[in-house]
Amino acid sequence: MGRQRSSKPTSFDIAYLAGVSQPTVSRALRGSRSVSLATRQRIEAIAQELNYSVDKNASSLRSQRSNTIALLFFEDPTPDESNINPFFLSMLGSITRQCAARGLDLLISFQKMEDDWHVRYQDSHRADGLILLGYGDYTLYKSRLEQLVGQGAHFVRWGSVSEGNIGATVGSDNVGAGRLAGEHLLGLGRRRIAFLGHADEHYPEFADRYRGLCDAMAGRGIAPDPALQVDALTAEDAGHAAARMLIARGKAFDAIFAASDLIAIGAMRAIAEAGLSVPRDVAIVGFDDIPAASLTSPPLTTIMQDMKSAGELLVDTVLAQVEDRPPPPNMLAARLVVRRSSDG
Repeated sequence: MGRQRSSKPTSFDIAYLAGVSQPTVSRALRGSRSVSLATRQRIEAIAQELNYSVDKNASSLRSQRSNTIALLFFEDPTPDESNINPFFLSMLGSITRQCAARGLDLLISFQKMEDDWHVRYQDSHRADGLILLGYGDYTLYKSRLEQLVGQGAHFVRWGSVSEGNIGATVGSDNVGAGRLAGEHLLGLGRRRIAFLGHADEHYPEFADRYRGLCDAMAGRGIAPDPALQVDALTAEDAGHAAARMLIARGKAFDAIFAASDLIAIGAMRAIAEAGLSVPRDVAIVGFDDIPAASLTSPPLTTIMQDMKSAGELLVDTVLAQVEDRPPPPNMLAARLVVRRSSDG
């Protein structure tokens, strides 16, 4: 005897008609990739035919899911006192759209190193998982990531992708991007290329970019000069101070690859103050393609990261943990955007 349906269709009715279990129906209607595409499409077609709609509140109670992702920004000093790196602001739109497409709410907050993020958001069921943007000195941040892993938290961060990552990480191919910048400057005939930005374990993304530059130079038989590397954090003032220090060292250089656009913008100011011309005397390449990069004088050549795909991957990666399925790819290619700061 066939299953007698009630007047209001349920997920059990769909399961019966599709020949699958009710949990499979629930996963399929959440868009889980643990269910095959053919099965998902069959279930979705039956649900549409029955005019079935998911009761999000009931679903959340059964699964103890909040259907909310918490996006936590690490505070960065900024001239406008927003305390958010403008690069991460450009990623926010993509994350928001991807959450909306997946039927999720997005909770946005600042993160402080001393806060217990796991208890505040996931253990209290305020959020199913965390997206972490920015972290400062990685050697200080590392212990917090280890703690999150030990607590079984669902989280993903934007950062340097390597085999030794603690927890899930999504990021750009920083080594490949650094190589792109180096090859561009070398192709212009520049040989004394300086790097502004930390190049050690404290800031692994910057270190990867410097490594890519060194790889490009080595490919042309040029040994990088350690005196042409100056530490700098992601801030205009830091870039200005680093460029002044570079000039004061008295070592000849004809190009600068800055680890971020903010560093590059500060460096351009120091170069002008020294009576040098960009790009005639010094070609400059930044990294991130923040909105201000196209407004500098001259406009800044930079590395553009794929913000649309970044937001999508961050959301999908944390959802994969929540739904206990394999994660998506975690590394994105970047591309060079050539402007007048390096056109000669």
